[in-house]
Amino acid sequence: MKTRGEYSSMKPGSISNTCEVMSIWEVLDKRWALLILKNLSTKEVIRFTELKKTLSGISSTVLAERLLELQRKGLVTKKIYPEIPPKVEYALTIRAKELEVILKELARWANRWKSTGTSKTMTTIAVRKKPS
Repeated sequence: MKTRGEYSSMKPGSISNTCEVMSIWEVLDKRWALLILKNLSTKEVIRFTELKKTLSGISSTVLAERLLELQRKGLVTKKIYPEIPPKVEYALTIRAKELEVILKELARWANRWKSTGTSKTMTTIAVRKKPS
């Protein structure tokens, strides 16, 4: 199995869409990223403190870091209003809204997978070599 670094060093087009998936997965794979996107998708815009309240256990520092990463990747927009105290709103970009469909389907799959129980669905398959 190849590591992320091995995929990124391969020539373009050498593997179908694996590089593209790995590129976005490096962002989505970070703790809280998917939950942040999911919570942002529930409203048109959301303020930092409101978002933090929906994410039980996340620190302000980590939330700010994840939002910045998502913003840099073009998944989140940040609008700062020149007020005192500052008003900051976050929203999903059009690009991230396309991802909503995938996230919803992933959630449906996860619920089905969870409800069937892993012990029932996990099986071991023995593979034997054919004699030469």
